[in-house]
Amino acid sequence: MKINFDATKPIYEQIIDQIKKMLIRQEMSPGEKLPSQRDLARLIEVNPNTIQRAYREMELLELVETRRGKGTFIKEDEKMMSEIRREMARDAANKFIEEMLSLGFSQAEIVTWIENELVDLKKHTN
Repeated sequence: MKINFDATKPIYEQIIDQIKKMLIRQEMSPGEKLPSQRDLARLIEVNPNTIQRAYREMELLELVETRRGKGTFIKEDEKMMSEIRREMARDAANKFIEEMLSLGFSQAEIVTWIENELVDLKKHTN
């Protein structure tokens, strides 16, 4: 797991986001065991307390479950996976729209721009 930390957001939240992205990209699977807190802290070079906070928050979000003596595992919940995918897509779209609006684009210009980019993308992938 590689994280390019952003100073504008708490590290534990960035860790959670990275795990969610890995799930969406199917780099991790429901039911998969997460690294121990110490191992992950060493791997991404952060304080173990930060990892502990991320794992605790993921439990509160019902993204993971801790099995006593066995470790922390991604919950096997298809509804949760769909919700994560929608949430992350909505966040990405909102960031894009906010940036485009801040650049002075109108709603109509944003829609036209997206449509044109999708057409161009389709041409390049076929």
